[in-house]
Parts: sequence; C-alpha cells; structure tokens
Amino acid sequence: MNIFEHIEFTQLNPATTERDIIDLCLLANEQQLRTVCVNSSYVSLTKELLNNNNIGICSVIGFPFGATDTASKIHEAQAAIANGASEIDMVINLGLLKSRNYVSVLKDISDVKLAIGTTPLKVTLEVSELNKNEIIKACQICMDAKVDYIKTSTGFSKSGVTLTVIKIIKKTIKNTIKICAFHGIDDEETAFKYLDLGVDRIGVSSEFKIRKVAA
Repeated sequence: MNIFEHIEFTQLNPATTERDIIDLCLLANEQQLRTVCVNSSYVSLTKELLNNNNIGICSVIGFPFGATDTASKIHEAQAAIANGASEIDMVINLGLLKSRNYVSVLKDISDVKLAIGTTPLKVTLEVSELNKNEIIKACQICMDAKVDYIKTSTGFSKSGVTLTVIKIIKKTIKNTIKICAFHGIDDEETAFKYLDLGVDRIGVSSEFKIRKVAA
C-alpha cells in the first residue's frame, strides 16, 4: 500500500505564511499526496502552486468552531470553489449538537451540501468534545445529509482521533461515508492501524510527520 495516496496534509495554523504554503505544495508535488487542506484565503495560491491535478485542494469553512451562520458558510464555500478548491471541509456546529437541536444541525450541513453541488463535502466532528452517543448521533446526521467524508478532529482541540472512536464511527456509518482520521497519528505503524480499520485518509499537520510516515 502506498501511504501517500492516503495522506491529507493540513496547514491551518492562523499564522500560516505564504512560505508555508509554498513548502506545503512542494512537498505535496514531491510525494504525490492525496489532498492538501488550507484556509480559504490560501486556496488560490495553492491552486497556482500545485502542478498535479490529481492532488485535491480542500478548503475549510467556518473553521475551527463551526459556529458561524449557515449563510456565511455557504458564501465562503462557494468562493473557495471558485478559487480552485476541489473539496469543502466544514466543522459540525457543536453547540447545536449538544443542545440536541438536531434539525438545525442537519439543516446547516444539508444547506451547505446543496449549495456546493457535486463538490465533495467533509464534516469534522471534533470527537474529543463528544461522548459516544453524541458521536453516533453526529454520524447519523451526516448520513442523512449525504456528506462524502467524516473527519474526526480539527487539531485545535485537546486531543484527536483514537482507534476506539474510529470503530464507533465505522459501526454507525458502515460503508456509506468515507473517514478521514486526524490529529495524533505520528508514524507509519499507527497510520496503518487506522487504514486497516477502514479509514480512507490520514490527516497530518507538519512536514516532520509526513516524512516520519514516509520513512
């Protein structure tokens, strides 16, 4: 198995510079990574720098808390796509989910999904902030919204993915939605454990981590 076909490099630090994006794209081109994930302000530059159309460009919207209103998320998503994003990543509205306002959570996701048409939509759950039942409910909502990917974490919370969390998600969604495991996978051995559970992508957030996986 070629590990790089499953790597999503996430460069979302608020202090990310243009030099960081250049380095990201150089690495992505060199290693033929699956996807890069950037803030929407850097989509155009990323598109310009990537010389391989097979490398996806994911843009986050309403990041990192998911608490912005739906109209703002839609505007940001459509602008990112116009600038070259091939995939959109939105964070689930944790406050509404914990309020058990499931109708509003579903509408938020579904409206974004409808607005971006055939562009794949990834929804980040921030699993460290959810209990088992909340993770299951979030997955069920994502199934109802017909999202393309579930991502486990933003990287901005207290912890990230665990093998137990992936088992819960996989049991809930079966094979209806792909999974991106993120935050805390630091080496090749660990990455393959997640891939063996049925994860489609492994998220990493530094060149060191990618080169460590590549060793």
